[in-house]
Amino acid sequence: MNVLAVAGSLRTASINAAFCRAAARLAPAGLEITVFHGLGDLPHYNPDLEDRPPAGVADLRTAVVRADALLIASPEYAHGVSGVMKNALDWLVGFEEFVNKPVAVVNTSARAYHAYDALLETLRTMSATIVTEASVTIPLLGALVTEEAILASPTVSSQVRRALISLASFLDRDGVAGPSFPVGSR
Repeated sequence: MNVLAVAGSLRTASINAAFCRAAARLAPAGLEITVFHGLGDLPHYNPDLEDRPPAGVADLRTAVVRADALLIASPEYAHGVSGVMKNALDWLVGFEEFVNKPVAVVNTSARAYHAYDALLETLRTMSATIVTEASVTIPLLGALVTEEAILASPTVSSQVRRALISLASFLDRDGVAGPSFPVGSR
């Protein structure tokens, strides 16, 4: 099962990007997570370009098509979804292959519920299938702001693995992806 992880921040030391990289390393056997690095390459959304999308948009859409599901971790800026995340989603609004795509949304800050709720609403409006059992808040503030710190924390790495196992179980149960995977492995 292939999952595309997308962090909604361009910041070099992004906690959300660190989460996505850690998730790729914590994925259970049978679940392959690829982190998308091209949000900064996307031009501002322009509906006039839908029929001939720029290269960065084509890359995003190709990655979405190849994925059985998306894993999104995005920060909250001024009580809203980050601009780069919203821009990426705008490029996917009219993209038919996104409809019914399973999506898990991870909130890395318990205080960032405005953007989390708005992101879920946007995804529902876009006809994504929200995987509720894999959409969780995992607070990563304080010392847990790097990939290595996330991996080193037994509590946090366990929370990440549980969310990923829930996502994999959803994909397996709903026949979205390939054959069963060993839930307790890896």
